[in-house]
Amino acid sequence: MATSTATKRKLVLKMSVSLDGFVCGPNGEIDWIFRTSGGADSTEWVLNTLSEASVHIMGSRSYYDMAAFWPFSDMPIAPPMNDIPKVIFSRKGIKDGPQVERTTQALAEAKARNAERHGVTPTAAVLQSWAEPTVASGDLVEEVLRLKEQPGNFILAHGGARFAQSLVASGLIDEYRLGIHPVVLGQGQPLFSELRSPVDLRLISTTPFASGVVAAVYQPA
Repeated sequence: MATSTATKRKLVLKMSVSLDGFVCGPNGEIDWIFRTSGGADSTEWVLNTLSEASVHIMGSRSYYDMAAFWPFSDMPIAPPMNDIPKVIFSRKGIKDGPQVERTTQALAEAKARNAERHGVTPTAAVLQSWAEPTVASGDLVEEVLRLKEQPGNFILAHGGARFAQSLVASGLIDEYRLGIHPVVLGQGQPLFSELRSPVDLRLISTTPFASGVVAAVYQPA
């Protein structure tokens, strides 16, 4: 009997983390990400990751944040963020679409600064890409396994904190692509707080950037 050689596509988690392992401050603060990042070298690394993905997945909070920002941005990262299909993980669904004002303070300010500088008007296709994402409202593990069975390149997970913690706890992440920022928060939401037992990781690569951020890629050992 022939053996199938088909392989499941992998789940990649891309997150910014502080030097002491937090993905946001105690009240969800992420201003430190904007303050300590930037530059052509780090943008190129992010673009390479985005261009290789075939679907974005995220929690509902990140969805509202991103939908309020990326359609109006002319940053180099905007096209793959806008064009690649999205799957939003939400038990309650998304009832009001991306126009609802649910942005975090840091992203609201970033959106305002971007609009002042560039004033980008999104196309109908870009708006539709955010207004009509696929919604995964079932069990997280079952939904991720279903996505892994589908054809295409890897699944790219963006967070936010609780969604990323749940993915880590599920044991389904095949690769971590972490941007480690040169800032110590002291307190906040740690990425790995939901782990029930230690997990050994294998370092695949490190890439330092001029901003002081270091991109570290790990896979389960």
